[in-house]
Amino acid sequence: MLLSRTNFCVDALGRSLLLAALLALGACTTTDVRTTAFTPLTVEDATIPEDRLLDVGIVQFNPGLDSTEVDEDELVFPELRRAESRYLAVTLAESLQSSQGWGAVRVIPSERTNIDVTVTGTILQSDGETLTVDVTVTDSRGQVWFNKEYTEQASQYAYDRKHPTEGDAFQGVYNRIANDMLIYRQRLSDQYIAELRTISEMKFARSFSPHAFDRYLIRNEDGLYQLTALPAENDPMLERVRRIRERDYLFVDTLQGYYGTFVKSMETPYQEWRALSYEEVQQMRELKRKARNHTIMGAAAIIGGIAAAGGGTGAARAAGQVGIAGGGYLIKSGFDRRAEAKMHIEALQELGDSMQSEVEPQIVELEDRTVTLTGTVENQYRQWRELLREIYQAETGALETSI
Repeated sequence: MLLSRTNFCVDALGRSLLLAALLALGACTTTDVRTTAFTPLTVEDATIPEDRLLDVGIVQFNPGLDSTEVDEDELVFPELRRAESRYLAVTLAESLQSSQGWGAVRVIPSERTNIDVTVTGTILQSDGETLTVDVTVTDSRGQVWFNKEYTEQASQYAYDRKHPTEGDAFQGVYNRIANDMLIYRQRLSDQYIAELRTISEMKFARSFSPHAFDRYLIRNEDGLYQLTALPAENDPMLERVRRIRERDYLFVDTLQGYYGTFVKSMETPYQEWRALSYEEVQQMRELKRKARNHTIMGAAAIIGGIAAAGGGTGAARAAGQVGIAGGGYLIKSGFDRRAEAKMHIEALQELGDSMQSEVEPQIVELEDRTVTLTGTVENQYRQWRELLREIYQAETGALETSI
């Protein structure tokens, strides 16, 4: 009686382990997005008066890199992410321009540019299959319009070479951001918009001459800027600042040419990377699923085999040995599949490493000299702002300026 009870326990254990393995297998399913439809872009249905147009600055997206090491689970490659940070900003700018609801829309290297509306974003996930970004929109008053996470999964047809689709695989993300911004702007009063435009100008002026323009702006308890007064339209200091601001706009417009060229040059290899990454992500998911399932089933078989081998009868011991051998094979198969998945990751790493960007030096002609700006686009803009400060000092003779 004791032997039969032991055999019953062994059988029950085996059935439990087998059931757990089958449940694990059944829980692992994948979903393919088969439609290429995405959120359409909302276009302003009426001509906006000039005094209601707000300029927009889209800061290069934060690549979302916590370290320079590759994350094998999330397929994060530093070189590629830095290139994407520019690509996403330019693509979003194109959507905003197409909505016909804004003034000048520019991609800017940093938030130091005082502009009516500033858009910042962080890339949370980008692997060809899924794009997730965190976006914050703030106006020059300091009011946060919204902070929102946007995500979209690419269709399996997005990268179909036989039947290519128009637009970006994640165009819906850019359209939804643009639509949300347009809805918010449409709710603003004429007075609020006029104040924003003036605050932007006063903040720019104050960055060059705090002594002359500090008195026109204050920040309330909530950290929001408010106008306390306005300089006269013919104020000579204001006229100089406006000339400096126009030069700054011209330089930032020059940068738009760089961003456009950069995106155009990276578009073909980037879309190829996205297409391959899309396939690799799905293949790796399937490989990891099989590896995990084989490991679970292998472990269950080994444990069941050990229990059966201790059952006492010759048949049970023989069955146990077979179970242990089979379990070992399944576990090895799981490890082999994981190694294959790692090989795919390394292939993606090589693609990511190949996406480098270089910035041509910018030559600026001044009345008394020629200046060459070098380095990254961020460094060139920083050098440009320093140069503007020198120009302002020379024109005003100011002894104390600050950016």
